[in-house]
Amino acid sequence: MIDTDYLRDCLLELVQTPSPVGMTGRAVALVDGWLRDLGFEPKYTRRGVLYVEIGDGAPRRALAAHLDTLGAMVTELKPNGRLALRNTGTWAARFAEGARVTVFSDHATHRGTILPLKASGHRFNTAVDTQPADWDNLEIRIDAVLPDRAALVAAGFNVGDMVAIDAQPEIVDGFIVSRHLDDKAGCATLLAVLKSIADGHTRVATPFQAMFTIAEEIGIGGTHGFGPEVEELLAIDNAVTAPNQASRDEAVTIAMRDRQGPFDERLTRQMLALCAEHDIPHVRDTFRHYRSDSAAAVEAGWDIRVGLVCFSLDSSHGWERTHMDSLVALARLLCAYAGSEIAARPQ
Repeated sequence: MIDTDYLRDCLLELVQTPSPVGMTGRAVALVDGWLRDLGFEPKYTRRGVLYVEIGDGAPRRALAAHLDTLGAMVTELKPNGRLALRNTGTWAARFAEGARVTVFSDHATHRGTILPLKASGHRFNTAVDTQPADWDNLEIRIDAVLPDRAALVAAGFNVGDMVAIDAQPEIVDGFIVSRHLDDKAGCATLLAVLKSIADGHTRVATPFQAMFTIAEEIGIGGTHGFGPEVEELLAIDNAVTAPNQASRDEAVTIAMRDRQGPFDERLTRQMLALCAEHDIPHVRDTFRHYRSDSAAAVEAGWDIRVGLVCFSLDSSHGWERTHMDSLVALARLLCAYAGSEIAARPQ
């Protein structure tokens, strides 16, 4: 049984809690509190990955979702009183134009907007439309009287200040439209599964680690933190809904391969069998320009089998959209997985 209200409420609070990669402390603290409320004991790696151990005995599995999101960093205090910036994570400049942001300086926060250098149609006419979408052509306009670089310095701005992008979530007929659904929708779904376990609705057959990583968007989220007995890692992330992709809004996606190559056959077949056994809407898909915490774990040298299960996501790394039906299907699969034994090696 999945508490869908809990899942939705966690998701909405998470997406509105700034956690650009490199500055995830607020979201980590939020999830830490929720885990304690559920009766779990949070633990941390030296790098700050949050995890809990579920079930009796040493964990033999790991489930991982990432709390870090796309963001940006200030790279220059400009003579015109605005801020140059650069993306952190793979984020296209065209999706940054017009975004409302918070800039975190050493001792204060400041509100602003990311704008193209040629932002006024009354000044630049059609040149507004022909300016390339590029990070070199963007700047942050702070909502304060800051006429020049000296004013920025006096206000406490510095190169290296973190920039968090407003999520602006909206729910329409079961769709959740927001920035940062990647991968806070995955984190909220994992939390809902943990609540189902804490409430006694889901049985744990094989002990596991539930991990909330903090640097997936720069490729190092799943590089460490697994217990010595962990045999398999199931990453939780987004499924691309786009032309020539199989993923659907109402289903969980079982990823067959990403840009690194095929996922573990044993783990993938088990996901498909669990979906069939529990009548969970699902599809299979492959991803050409995509990697997750599972890829980071393999590249870091961990001797574990890896797989990937996903919620639907349209316009990933842009104006994202998922559906509650996909999140619930994902949660049901994770509950079934928690209640299953380690799958036997394929013959």
